[in-house]
Amino acid sequence: MSNSKTLVLIDGSSYLYRAYHAMPDLRAEPGNPASPATGAIRGMINMLQALKKDVAADYAACVFDTSGPTFRDALYADYKAHRAPMPDDLRAQIEPIHEVVRLLGWPVLAIQGVEADDVIGTLAKTAACQGVNVVISSGDKDLSQLVDERIMVMDTMSGKRRDVAGVTAEFGVPPQLMIDYQSLVGDAVDNVPGVAKVGPKTAAKWLLEYGSLDALIAHATDIKGVAGQNLRDAIASGQLALSRQLVTMKTDCDLKAELPGLPDLAVLEPAVPDAVQLRDFYERYGFKALARAIGGGAAQPDALEAVQSGRKSARPRADTATDDMFAEQAEESGSATAEAEQAQQRELHYDVVLTWELFDQWLGRIDAAPLTAIDTETNSLDEMKAEIVGISLSVNPGEAAYIPLRHAGPDAPEQLPFDEVLARLRPWLEDAAKPKLGQHIKYDRHVFANAGIEVRGYVHDTMLQSYVLEVHRPHGLASLALRHTNRTGISYEDLCGKGAHQIPFAQVPVDKAAAYACEDADQTLDVHGVLWPQLQASEALRGIYELEIATSEALFRIERNGVLIDAATLARQSNDLGQRIVQLEQEAYDIAGQPFNLASPKQLGEIFFDKLGMPVVKKTATGARSTDEEVLEKLAEDYPLPAKLLEHRSLSKLKGTYTDKLAQLALPRTGRVHTHYAQAVAVTGRLSSNDPNLQNIPIRTPEGRRVREAFVAPEGRLIASADYSQIELRIMAHLSGDESLLRAFHEGRDVHRATAAEVFGVELEQVSSEQRRYAKVINFGLIYGMSSFGLAKNLGIETKAAAAYIDKYFQRYPGVKRYMDETVEFAHAHGYVQTVFGRRLYLPDINGGSGPRKKAAERQAINAPMQGTAADLIKKAMVAVQAELDAARPEVKVIMQVHDELVFELPAAEQDWVRTEIPRLMAQVAELKVPLLAEVGFGPNWDQAH
Repeated sequence: MSNSKTLVLIDGSSYLYRAYHAMPDLRAEPGNPASPATGAIRGMINMLQALKKDVAADYAACVFDTSGPTFRDALYADYKAHRAPMPDDLRAQIEPIHEVVRLLGWPVLAIQGVEADDVIGTLAKTAACQGVNVVISSGDKDLSQLVDERIMVMDTMSGKRRDVAGVTAEFGVPPQLMIDYQSLVGDAVDNVPGVAKVGPKTAAKWLLEYGSLDALIAHATDIKGVAGQNLRDAIASGQLALSRQLVTMKTDCDLKAELPGLPDLAVLEPAVPDAVQLRDFYERYGFKALARAIGGGAAQPDALEAVQSGRKSARPRADTATDDMFAEQAEESGSATAEAEQAQQRELHYDVVLTWELFDQWLGRIDAAPLTAIDTETNSLDEMKAEIVGISLSVNPGEAAYIPLRHAGPDAPEQLPFDEVLARLRPWLEDAAKPKLGQHIKYDRHVFANAGIEVRGYVHDTMLQSYVLEVHRPHGLASLALRHTNRTGISYEDLCGKGAHQIPFAQVPVDKAAAYACEDADQTLDVHGVLWPQLQASEALRGIYELEIATSEALFRIERNGVLIDAATLARQSNDLGQRIVQLEQEAYDIAGQPFNLASPKQLGEIFFDKLGMPVVKKTATGARSTDEEVLEKLAEDYPLPAKLLEHRSLSKLKGTYTDKLAQLALPRTGRVHTHYAQAVAVTGRLSSNDPNLQNIPIRTPEGRRVREAFVAPEGRLIASADYSQIELRIMAHLSGDESLLRAFHEGRDVHRATAAEVFGVELEQVSSEQRRYAKVINFGLIYGMSSFGLAKNLGIETKAAAAYIDKYFQRYPGVKRYMDETVEFAHAHGYVQTVFGRRLYLPDINGGSGPRKKAAERQAINAPMQGTAADLIKKAMVAVQAELDAARPEVKVIMQVHDELVFELPAAEQDWVRTEIPRLMAQVAELKVPLLAEVGFGPNWDQAH
């Protein structure tokens, strides 16, 4: 863009929805759910301030949609028909959002009967025609059709900039073809039909080949296959022409009634923010930090901007609006300290260690330091393969060093010898008495282990600190630094690029790599200085954090051990599955009376509904008859063909995901699969597993269970599986204190049989297998907050009957009902629930969400303490077991953790010890109101160990 003036157009409607969904449930009176919601207002302020820092505006407008129909509704009655209504608590914030936007100096436009996109399009083209550059701030991809040499779209929340090159790269077509592209693809959000089964790749391919939509229409008879027929159908029915009308933005709206001076853009000059009224507004809505920042008198514009945008940022960037919200919220809640504020004003001193003299200085500093932040730069994200490229260290705020070791390239300076540097660092790295800090320390443990060094003395992990304190927020270092210290920095993409053009870190110039790496270590130390005092202030949270640190060590050992995979067994299973998949295809053809594409919804619809006369269960957004998974499951109750298709899909997924892939994931140097356990993902505290995902192996089918046969022990060793019995039901008994449930567990009864006896009013020995099955569904269903509708669907009974079962259950187990009611009440009052051990599980939607989201949050409030407590227990078990193995049985290895289960590999001679000691250790990690019970099995593979 040239150096001419700039018009900034804000998609206000996009902003307010994104602010609403990104922010927690803030209230004008914190902690009072009855007080007006303010999250969207606060988010909007932060986003506007972030934009103001990034883009200087000569002219500006913030454009909002209004309620009521537009010309598109007249064209197509179903336009935007599937959009959910605006949540009530967001609707209540619209008026104050308009007010504060004006007070901040942004002109506000909301024109009845005209969509915001059309207002933006008109203003953008008006300005561009006058040689004014235009920046549209929005995440809406539809605005890409406006882009040209003077108009660009910028998404401040993701950092994405859609200029001509950006649009072309993202969508595969230049901006001038975006209307044609959107006409073909349609828009599920706005219910624009497009052409059936024509996705982005097909649309881009056609348009590049023929040059325009009109040319494509002229050659429609040349397009082969189903897509070509769908195109011709859409042309003949007028659906394509309608889609084009719906997606085309108007750029000639008459705006003179609202902006009498147009086309003179002076009517859009920003105003000076009104400090006095802003302070009153902030105080009215409980934004104390913002009100304090303004102070007692009117501020000059620059000063006002400085205090409102927070502390001085090390490197302002365009992609920080989301994290700005969290940083500002942290300030409101007091988590951003005065020390962190002062830290931003300091000078940064970063060293590049290229001489032994400087190396020895830093070695002395870390050896004497009470705590050292350490970070590695590597050549891979795969922790089992990653090799060190450089190491960064920080012992004081604002001071850090980078030791480059493997940077290559024509301009790379001479670096200290890799092996000698590690040899001289090894005593410090392996000294448990030298306290170390990191961000995601498990990864760095693996990286050093790959180099033959077992790091000891890791006492802190800022990722885990955040996970314990604020489980519902992002835990990446960039987010933490911004949220808690208001520091921004260099991103990996800034340094290495993106996609096909991304370069390896070893090719980054050393000076730039050093700035990035030193910043990581320095920011980690900074964030620790904010988060650790908060953990120290709460005995319960500090205990959870210490458990997470110990769990990280245990998981490192499990990942390092890996599990042996029998490739031959998997190959046989893949072959068997392939044959069964082919057989199912033929059986489906026989039932249908013809061959067809099992993956084609259109062909399925024709066979199901036209040929075989099955009932239509539901329709898609475009009005087509749905054949999705839910529909297949419903139809499979009465028809054989949908059942065949479900089995076909299940087996195809099993083959593609596991039997074909598992052996390929084995690490060549070990012959084992080393899954990665993500510790800071699930809000309940549960671990997640990937590459491979061990938790999603479908064990409810015989074929799925067989996959575990391929997880084997080497010759002379065994696999053992130890898991907690009915752990969540036991936790429910503990939390609810229900006398009947407690008695059933203390007496060692079959709890599902006991529940059936209570609900159906029969003696224990008279309970039928069907009654026990119903009781089991009720027991587990209520743990997950299942409604009578959900229970009826699960059991295949009437909703009224299911409701009667639930009522009877609560009559017989009143403690459970009391627990549920009190837990939901606690969640509404505090915004979180807790595990038995004090882990806090935050529920952002419990007060601020829409109806369905709020109901889901209430169900989650009931279940989360049980899932979270189960997660705490298996982590405690993992830590206790590993400590015992280290002390007494080093030949016994923990090789997997899946749900409530620990899987071991052991010498056959240790079988008796494992049979008695592992269940004992697992049962003794906590004292609940009911006994914990762990059971163990053995076999040559994981399946037989169950």
